[in-house]
This record gives sequence, C-alpha cells and structure tokens, in this order.
Amino acid sequence: MTALPSSRWRRVAAFAALLLATGAAPAARAQDYPTQTVKIVVPFVAGGGVDVVARIIAPGLGEELGQSIIIENRGGAGGMLGAAAVAQSPPDGYTFLLGTGSTHGTNSSVYSKVNYDPVRDFVPVVLVSTSPLLLVVRPTLPAKNVGELIALARSRPGELSFGSYGTGSINHLGAELFNSMARIQTNHVPYRGSAPALTDLIGGRLDFTFDGVSTSLGYIQAGTIKLLGVAAPKRSPVLPDEPTIAESGLPGFDTMVWFGLFGPAGTPKPVVDLINRKANTVLASQAVRDSFAKLGIEAVGGGPDVLAAKVQTEMRKWADLVREKNIRLEQ
Repeated sequence: MTALPSSRWRRVAAFAALLLATGAAPAARAQDYPTQTVKIVVPFVAGGGVDVVARIIAPGLGEELGQSIIIENRGGAGGMLGAAAVAQSPPDGYTFLLGTGSTHGTNSSVYSKVNYDPVRDFVPVVLVSTSPLLLVVRPTLPAKNVGELIALARSRPGELSFGSYGTGSINHLGAELFNSMARIQTNHVPYRGSAPALTDLIGGRLDFTFDGVSTSLGYIQAGTIKLLGVAAPKRSPVLPDEPTIAESGLPGFDTMVWFGLFGPAGTPKPVVDLINRKANTVLASQAVRDSFAKLGIEAVGGGPDVLAAKVQTEMRKWADLVREKNIRLEQ
C-alpha cells in the first residue's frame, strides 16, 4: 500500500477531529447505546450521603436505560481521587461521576494541588439533588434565633467556637461564610466527621455548627440541640416552619450540599442528552422523591446547563471566601 503524504494525513486527521467536534461520529455510536453496564463512581466511601443518593437513583436509571448500573466507591483526598479517575476515563458513556460541592466547588480553591480541572475535564449531565445545612447550637447557648446568636458573638468576640467535619469541608466554609456576612469572630474546631462534632455540641463543649438534616434532625426533635436556621434560599420541605438564615438577618446566605452527575469531557452529546432525560424521569418519580425526603434531600433535575451554572456559581463563591479567610490545604 502506498503511504499517504504527510500533508494528506494532516487533512485526514483534521477531518476526523471535525467529525468528533460536531458530534457526527459519536451520534452514530450512540444510536445503540447502552450495550453494557454503566458505572457511577462515588468519590467517597460507602455508606455516606453521596453513596446513599447514588444507590437510590441507580436502580431506576438502570431500568430506564435497559442496562444495569454499578456503583464504584473510590474515596480519598476530599473526593479528588474518584473525580480524577473519572476525568481520565474513556469518554464512551459508560463511566460517570456523582460529583459534589467539594469535587466541583471548593476543592480547587482549598487544596494547593488538584489533579483535574472541574470544568475542562468534565461534561455536566444533571443536577441530582440539593440539601441545606442547618445552623444548630448547644442547648444551653443563650440564643433563640440567628439574630441573637450574632449579637452574642459580637458581644464576646473570639469566645464562641464552631465545629466542622474538617478544615476545608463544606460546613467549615459555611460557618466561615456566616462569620464573614455577620461580621463576627468565632473559633474553628475541626473534627473527623459529623458525629464527634454533634457529641461535643450536645455536651456543651462546642457552641454551634452547621450540619446536615439527616444527621441532626433526630437530635433537634429530641431537644438535645437547638435549630436556629436553615442555610438555604427557601424553607426546607422537611422543616417548613423553620426560618432560613437569609430571612433571619443575613439576606443571601446559602450553604447547600449538592450532588450532580458528570461524564468525562468528550462524552458524546447524544449520550449526555439521553442520560439527562432518563435521570430526569427517575428524579421525578415519587419513590425517589420519598426516599430523598426522608434524608432531607430534594431532587432537582433540569438540563445539563443547570448543573454547569451551579458549578460556576459555587466555584466563584467559595474561591472568594477562601481568599478572604486564607484557608489552604496541602495535597
């Protein structure tokens, strides 16, 4: 066979690239998709909130696609190990990431080195869910609402303490955002998760923290901790009578836990569109909504653009706060 001149090889390569860019080649391959098991990578250990949400939506999504869905837990480094693994996976529509506000919101600002780009290396598919953090205080703290907590902190600068899941975690940053917007100074005490922080809060060794609905609701109902406000733009369906922090003196305050489905950059658009449609069907189902509601989670859905906008907003928001508070972790 006669070898093609190098100039012609370049033209052939350019044409192939054009086909890929316009979606012509992927569209052809996507006609029979999926033909094998689809994998969703959870970038945290089994049993946590991200894992639970993945396992709630997986059966319905598998049924809609006509293929089984498997969950692979790849925890470590604040979700970065799992996220990097998906970013480096073939963009063939068979590997997705259930990303979070950490993997696609805070990590790029908090960590000195992140081995993936949350925008360039992924294609957004669907915003799966949101859940507010709750501002809770020790039962003996002399503050009945957000305004009284702010007034107390201003009268005793540097004396109150707040707990977090660890430096750079979403509830650490949420509390720092609260301090910044309220113009107060309180001391950060990092813990290894929610349980030890709540234990110290109940025991009076900690003044306040931001925690998830599913882990703190039982303590609130038992009266062992006090709820002062919901860190969401609107009231929570799980706690409809409880005011938001935004309506209690800090307009615009919002610290939500959110999960979104992402594919590796280059995943064919027809595949992304198909997964988006099927995921929206699953998220609209009463069974999924009921399962989410028990955990204080709301199903969201919408087009890929909804998730893309969420990522951009979160990255800007937390980057500004991290710079202001000089929060930095070596990786």
